Amino acid sequence: MSLKLNYSMSLANSYGLTTTQRIASAIGIMGLFIFVLALFNTDFPNKAITLTIALSLIFIGGIWFANNAYLTKQKGIKNDGVYFKSLSSRGSIGWVIGIVLTLFYVVLYFYPQYLGLAQKEESNTGLIALFDPLSQLLSGRNASQWFVYGTLYTVAILVFGYKFLLKYRHNRYEQIRTISVMFFQLAFAFLIPEFMYVLNSDLPYYDLKNIWPLNYYNFESYRVKAFISAGNIGLAMLIFGVVSIFVITPILTYKYGKRWYCSWVCGCGALAETAGDSFRQLSDKSQFAWKVERWVIHSVLVFVVLMTTAVIHSYLGTDTGKYWLTKSTFLIGVGTFLTLIFAGTMIFKRKELAKDAKYGAIGYFVVIAALFAMYVFTKNNTLFLFKSETLRTTYGFLIGSIFSGVIGTGFYPIFGSRVWCRFGCPMAAILGFQQRLFSKFRITTNGGQCISCGNCSTYCEMGIDVRAYAQKGENIVRSSCVGCGICSAVCPRGVLKLENDGMKGRINPNEILLGNDIDLMDLVNQK
Repeated sequence: MSLKLNYSMSLANSYGLTTTQRIASAIGIMGLFIFVLALFNTDFPNKAITLTIALSLIFIGGIWFANNAYLTKQKGIKNDGVYFKSLSSRGSIGWVIGIVLTLFYVVLYFYPQYLGLAQKEESNTGLIALFDPLSQLLSGRNASQWFVYGTLYTVAILVFGYKFLLKYRHNRYEQIRTISVMFFQLAFAFLIPEFMYVLNSDLPYYDLKNIWPLNYYNFESYRVKAFISAGNIGLAMLIFGVVSIFVITPILTYKYGKRWYCSWVCGCGALAETAGDSFRQLSDKSQFAWKVERWVIHSVLVFVVLMTTAVIHSYLGTDTGKYWLTKSTFLIGVGTFLTLIFAGTMIFKRKELAKDAKYGAIGYFVVIAALFAMYVFTKNNTLFLFKSETLRTTYGFLIGSIFSGVIGTGFYPIFGSRVWCRFGCPMAAILGFQQRLFSKFRITTNGGQCISCGNCSTYCEMGIDVRAYAQKGENIVRSSCVGCGICSAVCPRGVLKLENDGMKGRINPNEILLGNDIDLMDLVNQK
């Protein structure tokens, strides 16, 4: 007879909520309940007041709960009892919340009419109509499902960001980083796009902190034409998008690692770090998960490069007398650029890549072969019976909707908070490549102080076995590391330190040789 182990210890719960926390939770739930009533088309006499009350209840409940949970204790590590709570150990509450979030994302992306989105010339109803007053206040137009989502997304980051600030108030790095993501979400992702619509309604929606390939749609024909027709501001935004890819991103990643974006700016990372903080310990740390991660995320990157190339290629001309950038010139340019990157990496960084070099070679030749096929076999914007629009729609559905939304966020309580960032985000893949090979960033370790408590590995949301590096005193230089610094914040011995330094000696050898194979004092002096 085989026994099935239950890894959730929530039945032995000694970390229940206090009376104050129960009251605070009830207040927050009352705010959410108003949204549920709106979802079922409850007719509120004054939607502006009702929305204000709902949001206020959520803020009051969240802030009161956080104050009681953390300000009643001393500063320091507060990741205690996570495996004794049903919410954070894949218990029944965690599964219920995961299912509810997943259903919400499915409806949001594919069935917005059930949220009350207006059909044709009709008015909004239900939940979306409740947000009309706020949308009218900010941009003078009725709300869409994306405005509702953006508002709730921002509220979640602000409320749980406040909780995060109190939880890690002993760590200055976490304080500043959390304030940063809260600011960028509120200003750059939520308010500024609404204000830009007021200034110029012809501008396409643009979250200034979303950079290609995260905003894979930015170089579609209709958006490029809209930017150009919007005058100087539109042209400036289009140029900014290109400069961000080829200039700003590489420079910042070289100086600070991918953390400048993934942990300080990105909205996906902001939600994962704040609302997803209770689930970071659920990330899979196995070797199998690491192998799957590398194949999946780089496959997504190859897909988005080919899809974007096909989309831009589809609206370019062929007459050299009319267009300086023709279809063939564009494909040759993309191929040349990728070849230069590949050749430079193989020549100067092959040692650091080690066996991963062959995976890079596979990805490179897949892209080049596809570009060649695009050049030879494309007819009427069709590649092997697939139109560029089909490629874009497929990517938008599978990656932009299902992966990043439904799975990436809805499954927080099941798979951890960084599923999308770890397995699917093409932006993370590019920044990770740059960080692994061309960045000054690393996490240094003091192996002599490590007591192997495992806090660092447990709370690494990217599934990195940090303890294995710490025990050897080896620098942590991983493509997937987002530099959140939680491993350092939860270390009781100060073993881990986030640093920016020179490139020499950044990646230590994986094996430490003993005996007569090496002069140990010479090795120490080299370090």
